[in-house]
Amino acid sequence: MRYLAAFGASAIVMLVLDAIWLTMMGDRLYRPVLGDWMRRDVNWPPAVVFYLLFLFGVTFLATVPALQQGSWQRAAINGAVFGLVAYATYDLTNEATLTRWSTTITLIDMAWGTFLATTAALAGYFGSRWLVR
Repeated sequence: MRYLAAFGASAIVMLVLDAIWLTMMGDRLYRPVLGDWMRRDVNWPPAVVFYLLFLFGVTFLATVPALQQGSWQRAAINGAVFGLVAYATYDLTNEATLTRWSTTITLIDMAWGTFLATTAALAGYFGSRWLVR
């Protein structure tokens, strides 16, 4: 129950933050570079799979070890590392292989992924501790 609560708390925070980010930054950061390569609507099946996998990674690699150690700092560190590696994998691969990509997107997106995973891991840690006593 503790880990399910962590996953749920992380999911709520991550989905809200990422919805705000994508709404604010889609047309400002990504569309000027990607142009017509960006969809106008979301293709939900791969989006849902991404969020479930990412949240599983945050929970398994950051929140669970932090709960076992009783350390919110462990949640923050592991979440940051996971987010950086996950987003760097995507962004650096795109920068290496696509003509329509930019270093600006890479750096901003990697910073965003680091922040997002850190915040989600902390939400999972504190949410789990608050919900399951």
